[in-house]
Amino acid sequence: MNRINLKLQLSTLALSMFRKDFFGIYHGSISAKTESNRFLINTKEAVFDAINKESLIELYFKKDYRWNQASIDAKIHYNIYSQISDAKFISFSMAPFTASYALEHNMIAPKDYFGHKEIGSIEIYDPKQFDDWYDRAQSEITHYLLTNKTNIMVIRGYGVYAYSRDLHTMAKQLAILEKSCRILMLDNTRDSTNFD
Repeated sequence: MNRINLKLQLSTLALSMFRKDFFGIYHGSISAKTESNRFLINTKEAVFDAINKESLIELYFKKDYRWNQASIDAKIHYNIYSQISDAKFISFSMAPFTASYALEHNMIAPKDYFGHKEIGSIEIYDPKQFDDWYDRAQSEITHYLLTNKTNIMVIRGYGVYAYSRDLHTMAKQLAILEKSCRILMLDNTRDSTNFD
């Protein structure tokens, strides 16, 4: 796989997702599997509107010194790549409408055409407590994705994990999910401020 082109694709998507507020300055992660036992991921110091070759690091599945420079989410990405063969790209984001909607609901059931057709209903996962979340996250996220046969996981108070074989398909699904949650929130606001 052409790593230069792959880094450019990740950089372009990261900038787009940053502009849509899916990533914060240092919040989020994006990766791409490069070989059966390697993947590119952003470093822990990456700024998502300016991802460059220094902001991405290639990790082997066998941990070495490079893992110290990688995103805090590297173990989660590794676990997904090592157990789900369809995962070629992974992102962790916290899109504002999706995150907000997930705080008050247990299910996302889009009322718009594209949300209904492209993503359907999504159960919201409750991590229960945050004190030990990062200790549990790598196994719970992968287990959830495998058990529910889904490529998107919305986690209450935390964010959204998604994977795909294609980078653009993953980005499209995340954008549709965010738009659907925005529509649902606007619909809830309309219902609570009855103008009749």
